[in-house]
Amino acid sequence: MTSDDQREDLLMKRFFILSILIFILSGMGILSGCSVEKIETAQNETDPTVYSIEEFPLERNGIQLHLERIAEMESETDRNILLVHGVTYSSKEFDVDYKDYSLARFLARNGYAVWLLDIAGYGRSGEVTDGFMPDSDYAAEDINAAVDKIIGDTGCEKIDLLGWSWGTVTTSKYIASHNDKIRKLILYAPILSGVGDYEVTDAFHHNTWEHAAGDFQTSADGEIDYDIVEPMLVDKYCSICWRYDGEYSPNGGRRDICVSPSVSLIDLSKINVPTLVICGDSDPFLNYDLVDSSLEQLPDGSRLETIMGGSHVVFIEKPYYHEFQDKLIDFLGQTQHFPAERS
Repeated sequence: MTSDDQREDLLMKRFFILSILIFILSGMGILSGCSVEKIETAQNETDPTVYSIEEFPLERNGIQLHLERIAEMESETDRNILLVHGVTYSSKEFDVDYKDYSLARFLARNGYAVWLLDIAGYGRSGEVTDGFMPDSDYAAEDINAAVDKIIGDTGCEKIDLLGWSWGTVTTSKYIASHNDKIRKLILYAPILSGVGDYEVTDAFHHNTWEHAAGDFQTSADGEIDYDIVEPMLVDKYCSICWRYDGEYSPNGGRRDICVSPSVSLIDLSKINVPTLVICGDSDPFLNYDLVDSSLEQLPDGSRLETIMGGSHVVFIEKPYYHEFQDKLIDFLGQTQHFPAERS
């Protein structure tokens, strides 16, 4: 064996030993303070961008929370935005990697570090034994922990915050007492009042493929309207729900919002940062009387944007998602950067 071969053999052995050591230390929790990075390249011609995806260990109340950061590879940015999910499925819904539909990657292409949080019991966060425990107030504290983590790790003074559906309830509860940490707020499909007085007796919601597809608009025959949403996107969206949230999700948030429409769920008067209220005009979960009057209680610099024809998932509906993206990035004050061919 030559000296070069011996040197290569020694390096391989050292690498093998180091890999085993890292694996053992990670299992013991000794390296739990480190972020775990993986790099993805989008697998479609519409978006050839390379993204850096990092996981940031975070724990609250004895439960590990999944906090993920998506940004353009090798980019430097001081703009950070946290996206907060709804009542049944977790944050991966914001990253449906099909064509240029992913909201997370759209924001990353436009100069943001995009943070995705799974509330306790959801997605890749730790399990909970009591599904009623992660209610709206509990989730607001998970959001607070994530915001503090982002600010602490990046050194930024403020971040932007987006909540979708039940996420508008939880982010509003959070921001009512933490306005000093947020630059701008987006309430997407805001649940301003109860969605109906239904008794929620089970601590966990039983998820199904049909339920995951239930937010998509249907045609007269009751089938999904594929003029509004692409079939492949529906498959990817439902697959994500099933893969990351499985058969059961916590029901604390559902119990909070399944109350009379006369019950207010968001106190807009406690929000004192510029806020974008954005939704489709065909969303069955919204109280449009309250949506239409929302600017009366919000501070200067706030906007109301209603996308005609859009539903609860307007951000991934074929005729409307570009309009959603345009209105969002315009409110945030960023200059748009499109992929080579915007579909």
